[in-house]
Amino acid sequence: MLIDGVFSGGGLKGFALVGAYQVLEEKGYRFQRVAGTSAGAIIACFIAAGYSANEMEELLDELDMMSLLDPRRTLLPLPLMKWIGLYWRLGLYQGKALENWFLEKLAAKNVYTFADVKPGSLKLVASDLTNGKMLVLPDDLERYGIVADSFPIARALRMSCGIPFFFEPVKLKVGSGDTIVVDGGVLSNFPMWIFDDDKGKKRRPVLGLKLSRGQEEQQQGYPIHNALQLFEALFTTMKNAHDERYISRKHEKDIIFIPVDGFSATQFDLSDGEKEELMEIGRSRTTQFLKIW
Repeated sequence: MLIDGVFSGGGLKGFALVGAYQVLEEKGYRFQRVAGTSAGAIIACFIAAGYSANEMEELLDELDMMSLLDPRRTLLPLPLMKWIGLYWRLGLYQGKALENWFLEKLAAKNVYTFADVKPGSLKLVASDLTNGKMLVLPDDLERYGIVADSFPIARALRMSCGIPFFFEPVKLKVGSGDTIVVDGGVLSNFPMWIFDDDKGKKRRPVLGLKLSRGQEEQQQGYPIHNALQLFEALFTTMKNAHDERYISRKHEKDIIFIPVDGFSATQFDLSDGEKEELMEIGRSRTTQFLKIW
């Protein structure tokens, strides 16, 4: 069965999306168009590039997650220098290692730019902080004077996955200045709306995969007793506010909610057991969902 798919962000929790995709593939579902934010953008790109679910699992099994963290070298190896670098560079890690990994794995399928995938089949969400607006890639690139077909998908992925303060933001050269682009989750962590036409209609069934609980399962608020909890609650609220307004009872029936509360989006030291646990949550929830979809 041909469907369109939308994958939510969630950082390292995205292992659960691979498990979900395995079940969908086994049941005969094939994605005609895919879209995503952050971790969901990675899954969407790999699907568009032609990776099977089992190939994705192998890629992630082979990957040393800590190798993706590439702090800049400093003359003085002092802990304080890390935070001084954050002030000026706007992120703890460069993000080059992450982008290079995307480039390598997409190149293995002969996919380099948006010209290498079917037109309209792949959409990624990022956040343009300079101009305060959402950026849908590749659709919006022309507004920045950039030829969409020549834009590297690895760079677009890096933009969509640029967790604020964690990875340095991508700077797009526009005219005489820079446009700062960060993680799409800042403005739309789950772009379930992205395949609607002007009248809100869809060409084919759209299935959403969201790394969170459904509204009926939501926990009662966030505990806020210190500054770190305040920041986490602030960022989570900011990520979800736009999308929660769109999701109604009508849309919920087309969304697989995958509860991954016990994991962190930036948990790069996930053990093999934790990776498998996340994937099994995705498999289990998807199997349960398909019984009634």
